[in-house]
Amino acid sequence: MPDTATQHVLTVDVGNTTTRLGLFCVRGARRRGAGAGANAATPDLLGTCELTTPARITSDEARIQVAQALHVLPSAEVNGAMLSCVVPALTETWRRALEVLSPTRPLVVGPGLKTGVRMRYDDPSEVGPDRIADVVAARSAYGTPVVVVDLGTTTNFEVVDATGTFAGGIIAPGIALGAQALAQAAARLPQIELAAPAHVIGTSTRAAMQSGVVFGEVARIDGLLTALMAELGEEAPVVLTGSDGERIQPLLRHTATVDETLTLRGLALLWQNNRR
Repeated sequence: MPDTATQHVLTVDVGNTTTRLGLFCVRGARRRGAGAGANAATPDLLGTCELTTPARITSDEARIQVAQALHVLPSAEVNGAMLSCVVPALTETWRRALEVLSPTRPLVVGPGLKTGVRMRYDDPSEVGPDRIADVVAARSAYGTPVVVVDLGTTTNFEVVDATGTFAGGIIAPGIALGAQALAQAAARLPQIELAAPAHVIGTSTRAAMQSGVVFGEVARIDGLLTALMAELGEEAPVVLTGSDGERIQPLLRHTATVDETLTLRGLALLWQNNRR
C-alpha cells in the first residue's frame, strides 16, 4: 500500500477509571522503521467516546463495547488499532478484542515500539504507555521544551527538555483519588462533588473538603510547575490533559492550554510511525 494512502486508525487508551476511544484519519502513513522525521500529515481526529474501565472484562465483552462505541463515531472502515493500557491485567484482553475488529494486528505501546523519543529515565520500561503517548503528541503539537500535566486517577507531569528528550516527571494522586481517600479513611467525612467552592475558607465540612481537594490540587500543580521549571532551567509551555483539565485550568496561576485529546493523538502518531 503506498505511503499516501488514507487509513483509519482506532486508538484505545485504557486508564484505571476511564477508557477513551478515538478514531483518526491518517494520511501518508509511514511504514514501520521510517524515521521520526519522515514526512507525513498529522492524523485528523474524527471522533471520540468514553467507557468506564471495568475491574474485570473478557475479550468478547471488550470487543462488544468497542463495536457499540464505533456506532457513535463517524462511519469509517477501521484499518488499524493502537492500544495503551495502564492496567497490565487487561492489556492482553483488550489486544485480543481489537484483533477481531482490525484487519491488521493491533499495536500496543510497550517495549519494542518506536517512539522517536530519547528518555532520560533510569529504566525506560517503567514509563507508562499513556505518558509516552502524551510526550509524543506534545512534542508534535507544541514543540520543545514542553510540560504535560495529565489529570486523571493520578496526576502525572511529563517534562520534555529543549532537545526533545523526555527528562522525567512527577506522579501524584489525582484529585478524585484524594477526595475518595478522605471519605474512606475518615468516618465523619462524606463523599463530595469535585467542584471548587466559592471561598478557600470553607464554612461547612463539604466546602472545607472541596477547598482542600480542589484548591489543594491547584496549589500543588502550581508549586510543582514552578519547582520543575527552575530545575529544568527554562520556562516551558504547559499542556493540561485528562478528565480534570478543564476544571483545574482556570484556577491555576501558570498559563496552561487544555488539550483533552492529547493522549489519543499521541497514540495515532505512534501507530503512524510503527504500522507494518
